Amino acid sequence: MSDPRAALVAIGALPDAEIDIGDAALQLARVDAPGADWRAARAHLSLLARQAVQAAVGIDAADIGAQAAALAKLLGRRHGYAGDAETYDDLANANLIRVIERRRGLPVALGIVWLHAARAAGWAAFGIDHPGHFLIGIAAAGTAVVVDPFGGGGHLPAEPGLPEMPARAVLLRLQNNIRLRRLAAGDIGGALACAEDMLRIAPDAAAAHAAMAELRSRFN
Repeated sequence: MSDPRAALVAIGALPDAEIDIGDAALQLARVDAPGADWRAARAHLSLLARQAVQAAVGIDAADIGAQAAALAKLLGRRHGYAGDAETYDDLANANLIRVIERRRGLPVALGIVWLHAARAAGWAAFGIDHPGHFLIGIAAAGTAVVVDPFGGGGHLPAEPGLPEMPARAVLLRLQNNIRLRRLAAGDIGGALACAEDMLRIAPDAAAAHAAMAELRSRFN
């Protein structure tokens, strides 16, 4: 779709299970950085998907440890994705196109790359809304492993009742990082536009309406 905001509206009408999280994040990135090469980013996402399918060959559907290790090898070692601890608050870290270009990003932006690859491989991966740090869970046969994309895919203890995030919630968390950084920089117009895009992809989400209401109450 040529108009990224029209794509966001279309995404907002989809059931959560039908959202292509990588493509949705790409559309958000196009809005945020209209001059960036989104076609190259989309081609890279397609490459990652093909390579994830290849990596899944021979890995048992219940072997979540092997699945996590394969993703870490593909994304961390082969393609060099890692967390940006040095310039953490840089807006580029929350823009998927820039993350793909730099191979650096925030936990949630890197997590979206991981979710994109894992789902292409046919593995049951999901985001975890851990306080202060976005994580990825991979589940099979009633068990799960938790991995940290920001830390290169290292395993963490799996706590009972992991709070699985729907795709929309992951995208809203990504977009909220941009909104808050624009707000901190005094870019009120940019923050409002960001909140409007949150409503486009999640028109019924309380978090999206709360973000817009906060901005209106502060600056209207």
